Amino acid sequence: MSELAQYNIHEAKTQLSRIIDRVEHGEIVIISRAGHPVAQVVPLPTARRRTGRGSLAGQIGFSDDWDSTETNEQIADDFGMPS
Repeated sequence: MSELAQYNIHEAKTQLSRIIDRVEHGEIVIISRAGHPVAQVVPLPTARRRTGRGSLAGQIGFSDDWDSTETNEQIADDFGMPS
């Protein structure tokens, strides 16, 4: 594993855009005060982006009775709704 990038607080203030750019590209950056690490800037997990309609095709299954009268009545009953 390579050495983590480290900035002192003054450098971090003046180079914040550069630090954010590095973090966006997956790096972890350490911020130090008087030579002692005090903070770690890490990338946030990326949100999963669905590509559009059909992106979950083949990943979801339904039982044969998923829309039967009995199933709908049970769901209504579970939520306290008249069926």
